[in-house]
Amino acid sequence: MDLESIPGVGEKTARALRELEAPAATVESGDVAAIARAPGVNEARAVRVARGAIRRRHDDASRVLATDRAREVYRDALDLLKERTVTDYAEKRLETFYPSASASRIAEAQTFAAAATDRDPDPAVLEALSGVEPLADPPTVRVRDRCLATADAEVYARAEARVPELSVETVEDTRDVAELARSYATVIVLDEEFAGMDVEGDVHVRPDALETPAETVPERLLAFFAANRGRLEAAAAVHEAADLDAAADLDALRDALSRLDDDGTIVGDAELERLTAAVDDLDAAVSTAESVADDHLREAIRERDVTIEGTDFLSLVEQGARVDSLLDRELADEYDTAMERARDHLVDALDLAPEEADLAERVFDDDPSFPVERDESAVSRLRTELAAGRDRRAARLKADLAADLGDLREPVEDLVRDALELDVELAIARFARDFDCVMPEVRDPAGPAERPDGEDDESEHGVPGGFRLEGGRSPLLDVEFEAVEPVDYAVDGVRLLSGVNSGGKTSTLDLVALVVVLAQMGMPVPAEEVELDRFEEVHYYAKSQGTLDAGAFEATLRDFGDLVEGADGRLVLVDELESITEPGASAKIIAGILEALSDQQTTAVFVSHLAREIREAADYDVAVDGIEAVGLVDGELRVNRSPREGHLARSTPELIVEKLAEDRGGGFYGDLLEKF
Repeated sequence: MDLESIPGVGEKTARALRELEAPAATVESGDVAAIARAPGVNEARAVRVARGAIRRRHDDASRVLATDRAREVYRDALDLLKERTVTDYAEKRLETFYPSASASRIAEAQTFAAAATDRDPDPAVLEALSGVEPLADPPTVRVRDRCLATADAEVYARAEARVPELSVETVEDTRDVAELARSYATVIVLDEEFAGMDVEGDVHVRPDALETPAETVPERLLAFFAANRGRLEAAAAVHEAADLDAAADLDALRDALSRLDDDGTIVGDAELERLTAAVDDLDAAVSTAESVADDHLREAIRERDVTIEGTDFLSLVEQGARVDSLLDRELADEYDTAMERARDHLVDALDLAPEEADLAERVFDDDPSFPVERDESAVSRLRTELAAGRDRRAARLKADLAADLGDLREPVEDLVRDALELDVELAIARFARDFDCVMPEVRDPAGPAERPDGEDDESEHGVPGGFRLEGGRSPLLDVEFEAVEPVDYAVDGVRLLSGVNSGGKTSTLDLVALVVVLAQMGMPVPAEEVELDRFEEVHYYAKSQGTLDAGAFEATLRDFGDLVEGADGRLVLVDELESITEPGASAKIIAGILEALSDQQTTAVFVSHLAREIREAADYDVAVDGIEAVGLVDGELRVNRSPREGHLARSTPELIVEKLAEDRGGGFYGDLLEKF
């Protein structure tokens, strides 16, 4: 795939995406978290890249949301879905769903959403999801007990780039390798010409070391699993709670994680723990052993009399003798016992193996002294041997664990991604349940040429295009959803929608816009049944806040002038356009717009209080629907929220005058009523 062919992806972003392990597959997957791993690509940018890849796949150049109000409705719809997510990933992933005019994209999204609505949003699953996050790449781990060695400059550069965890050293001959072996616990030589050399130490000739990083530097893999332990355990819990088929062997994963500490070190191996403790406790154990010997000698001296003849004393002094000589002469047996006790304490305290105990014997020599003195060179040799044993053991265990985890590396990616995708599906399922949604039927729009025998292209419900919704309830209203009255409404062609103030005209437009936007996102919609044409564009114009000045009025007319040019396949929703100027002029302007739209394959609903005036100004028979008021009850308006086709609804003032005429009688109210 040419990454720069994705809409919105320029040269810089494409270069960053190529740093991913499988750029094309990652971008096509829509996995926002995986795309965001590219250097310099944040989650918001990753969403745009994913949407661009979807558009490219479906050859979708559509821009359905044509006005600010239409875009607001989309954001409202998206917010309703995102409010039902648990993870940040699911919030971002839902942003890859957008209103499309592409039949294939809508069908693809509907397939996903329809399967999602079958999911059960079990509270246990939602709780488990709270710990799931996209897998993270840990910082580079520096490994100091191992190095790479090469005599080739190109290999040197490649090694530094591919294995930044290890030092890379240059060597010319076997002597240089031997020198490195004295400084590092393990030396990995990358050049094949060194094969067969005889060098003391842990030296390996591995020309393929750069191609097998899990063997060369298992710490990389261990650090990855250690850093992501919580995410992996949470993802495993999600699969078990939701009874999903897991991409990874969960028992093997948990077993491997149990052998790994949070800092990437090996745990649970008794021998490694013994060697580690021995290295850490060596100095303290030697000091305690010295005290054991000193205490024994001090008690021995205290409990016995040492008699020295005068001639012997003079002889010892003349020879420059110290207390060591006196100990050697008078307390030789006690000194031997003290040394034995010190050595035994050192071996026991450090739990030394027989070969290590031999080195411990040399820490205290047989030359008498008081206080007892350690042999620092012997302590250093013991420390070196213990540390080397520890490092060799750790390296072997790391390699073994890395081999086990290597088989899980790709499966755990799928494990976490499947858990995160489940959150996306559950958000859709919760949305569908919370708002009693149904999957809509989105039809291909049929023009006149597609209607055989001159018949109307009517669906089985008798609607020749446009939209039809039954039992629609808007979750955007500022009331509890259960209290929202259902609305039935069907429109083909161009309609005026009349009705009383606060009768629900604007909320009906909002409902229609929301249903269409959700449907063309491929999402379920809040209604009992919905079918609609696949609209190329949605133009929704909200009610203007007051009369416009001359400049703004001119700009608004320009917008509508552009709107009526080639308006086929559009849905136009306009709320009280008459508020932009004087009522008389508004009626004429709206009539002209309706005339232009009526000649095209456009679905339009214009909300207006000037329906009668607009009909009189238009040069064709304008279709009018009405939200009918039942009447006034205790000062409150009672309304049938579903628009009535072909009905010019009465205004609120007319209802009030009618009520006064009935209640109070008299010619005044009757005369007023006749004027409506």
